[in-house]
Amino acid sequence: MAKGRISGWMYFLAAVLVAGGVYAVWPKHPGGDKSAKGSTPGVPVTVAAVTKEDFPVYLVGLGTVQGFNTVTVRTRVDGQINKIAFKEGQFVKEGDLIAQVDPRPFQAALDQANAKKTQDEANLANAQRDLARSTKLGEFATKQTVDTQTANVEQLKAQISADQAAIFNAQTQLDYASIRAPISGVTGIRQVDVGNIVNASTQTGIVTIAQVEPISVIFTAPEAQLPDIAAALRQGETKVTALTADGRKVLSEGTLSLMNNQVDTTSGTIRLKATFDNKDHALWPGLSVSTRLLVNTLKDAVVIPDDAVQHGADGLYVYAVADGNKAEVRKIKVGPSTNGKTLVDQGINVGERVVTRGQYRVQPGAALTVNAASSDQATAKAD
Repeated sequence: MAKGRISGWMYFLAAVLVAGGVYAVWPKHPGGDKSAKGSTPGVPVTVAAVTKEDFPVYLVGLGTVQGFNTVTVRTRVDGQINKIAFKEGQFVKEGDLIAQVDPRPFQAALDQANAKKTQDEANLANAQRDLARSTKLGEFATKQTVDTQTANVEQLKAQISADQAAIFNAQTQLDYASIRAPISGVTGIRQVDVGNIVNASTQTGIVTIAQVEPISVIFTAPEAQLPDIAAALRQGETKVTALTADGRKVLSEGTLSLMNNQVDTTSGTIRLKATFDNKDHALWPGLSVSTRLLVNTLKDAVVIPDDAVQHGADGLYVYAVADGNKAEVRKIKVGPSTNGKTLVDQGINVGERVVTRGQYRVQPGAALTVNAASSDQATAKAD
């Protein structure tokens, strides 16, 4: 019995000690411990200042690069190709030899024309001497004889003129046997090999040469933008930027050189042509590019980052940072967007701050925790 009572007391004592330990470590809530109380943390966001700056207005489009001039080099005489004087993809200058047609038949024709002229010049000299002798005889020479010799002299003079024309033609044909580059540019893939017979009547060329310095870009714009484009052209040089097709990398800077003389009624667009120096050959014929045409520059425009603009059921809005770092909804009206910035026509003022990151967690009136780095940048921009 004694042992049973002792064991019971030991179990009871152990239970009391355990309960006391639990009570000691259990959080205390005496109607709410003041040490546990704290302010709700604000929504972490990144902000940027609303700035005033000169804002370029661009018309964005898609275009295709083409050679400033493109020529298919063809033969102008018939014959066998004896020589190809260029390498595919080579840059050639105007007048450089492209190919050589067998010149021997044309050289022979030239030699024959020269010989004919020499012969007729000798006949003319003899006829002129006969005419001179008849003229000296005076009344002893019949009028018919003098007239005949005079006509013979004139006939031979005309023949020599014809001989000279034949020589010029033969020389031209001989020159055509040496096929030369009509423009400076880059050669394409060769279409004819040495040993082939070529004919002036065939449409197959020897090679195509594309002029790439300068080079052109053909692109289109909606007809509604025609007045803005025309106004920009009247003001002088209009800048055009060529970018990669995805619009991420600038390839070259050029100028607008032509607005087509009619609108395409089928598509409702106007074709435009821009010219680029292209000294680095960043543009290449056939390349698809995106284009930016500068039509205006707005002075002292109110600008915010594109990331600040939100789309709602009632239109566009931004979250502005109000007093006490509270979120305030501002409905805005915007203009064009360029280079990551949007022109604001109404709804926000210069110097205010707008949320550019973290909007998905922001509610109107919510407390904001502004990123320290972005806050410093915003302050610097506002200044």
